Amino acid sequence: MTRDEPEDEDNEGEEAEEADETDETGEETAGAYRMNCRMYENEYPEVDEVVMVLRVDQDKGYIDLSKRRVSPEDVQKCDERFQRSKGVHSIMRHVSELNHIGMEELYRLTAWRLYEKFGHAYEAFCASISDPNSIFNDEIMPGLAPDIRASLLDNIAKRLTPTAIKIRADIEVTCFHYEGIDAIKRSLLKGVQMGTEELPIKIKLVAPPLYVMLCSALDKTKGIELLTNAIEDMREEIRSSKGELQVKAAPRAVDERDDKLLENLMLTMENQNQEVGGDDEGEDDEEEGMGSVDIS
Repeated sequence: MTRDEPEDEDNEGEEAEEADETDETGEETAGAYRMNCRMYENEYPEVDEVVMVLRVDQDKGYIDLSKRRVSPEDVQKCDERFQRSKGVHSIMRHVSELNHIGMEELYRLTAWRLYEKFGHAYEAFCASISDPNSIFNDEIMPGLAPDIRASLLDNIAKRLTPTAIKIRADIEVTCFHYEGIDAIKRSLLKGVQMGTEELPIKIKLVAPPLYVMLCSALDKTKGIELLTNAIEDMREEIRSSKGELQVKAAPRAVDERDDKLLENLMLTMENQNQEVGGDDEGEDDEEEGMGSVDIS
């Protein structure tokens, strides 16, 4: 019992509402199905949320708990698990409504089995996107109706399919020695070749000698690692021709706002280049050394 527990009379309204859903014998109304259901199979599960006991009043039976003194790492871990559970519960509720099946029955047939086998249903749901038969099969979920299975897989795919994250790095590549622009082009092409079919790399010219490297990845860490490794190979290549590569902005995840800013910057630079007409020969040589190459 805690200090925040409501008095019995406060629950009279809720009990009255529950009574309305049953007939005089106490049975649920025919044809009705329950939409309220706990996330976990055990009615009183072991709570894995981390709290600190401040004091215990044995005479009154009160226990005072505190979350303020818990480490941020423990709070984040518990919050992540709760958010995953909310995601699973949202899918289960929607499928329950669509197929007119009680949520507890649906949990019993599917999610609670996944919690027991995989530790958490969220990871199992995500795995079913690429390999549904490894999760939704007769061994794990015997007796699951085909239409319920199809509805679950459809909702899981819509809600849990990961979205590709755009990764970007800003670099400057220059070479004022004999090979000049050819060395720059080889360096940029080497970076593009570091990409794979799943994680292709694109390099776009902003304005000499500034370039942006781009890739889209489902895993942000892998995308950043790929661009970082590509930059190192490109730097090694350009330095072999006595050129230089400088990182102006390290690989990071970007959003639509960053894309819009980049688009505006490229448009501004393009307009400036068009306005500058008859550059002399010396300036042309300098422009070449700064690498006016676009291989996107």
